[in-house]
Amino acid sequence: MKAGVKIAAFLVAAATAASAPLLPGRNQTAAGDLHFAGWPLAYEGRALTEMPLTQREIAMARDFPGRIGRFSDGKREIVMRWVGVPTRRLHSAADCLRGIGYSITPLPARRDAGGHAMGCLRASHGADVMTVCELIRDARGAAFPDVSAWYWNALFGATQGPWWSFVVSEGQ
Repeated sequence: MKAGVKIAAFLVAAATAASAPLLPGRNQTAAGDLHFAGWPLAYEGRALTEMPLTQREIAMARDFPGRIGRFSDGKREIVMRWVGVPTRRLHSAADCLRGIGYSITPLPARRDAGGHAMGCLRASHGADVMTVCELIRDARGAAFPDVSAWYWNALFGATQGPWWSFVVSEGQ
């Protein structure tokens, strides 16, 4: 490839990346400016009990553009993340679990109580084995079974915030 073509390709890529934040419809409101109405009292018809955040969750929350809560419905653990703006700081459950040493096996998608597809996986670390499913919803009812699909839709304005991320884990 000639040097001139390489430079032109680089300049096009750089201009595209630099202009992405200026695209119309992108939610540029700071997460702190959006009204957080509080955590839901139930998930899929089951009452929630708030649990303390782990040290990792506390560390992640420091730079997170939203809120993070951890709950139990008596059978499952649910980590909820309220997100005010499109962000790369919302990581997938698979990435977070891999980062702390779990082996990940993809599972078929499941439907939540509302009929939305949830991305699922099996996570194992020694004797600790769990099924984890995740979903992100917007205020209008649109749902995304994985963080990547949500992020690009949010970045380009196809979905509007704030958003709710639900990561539901159940031991086996």
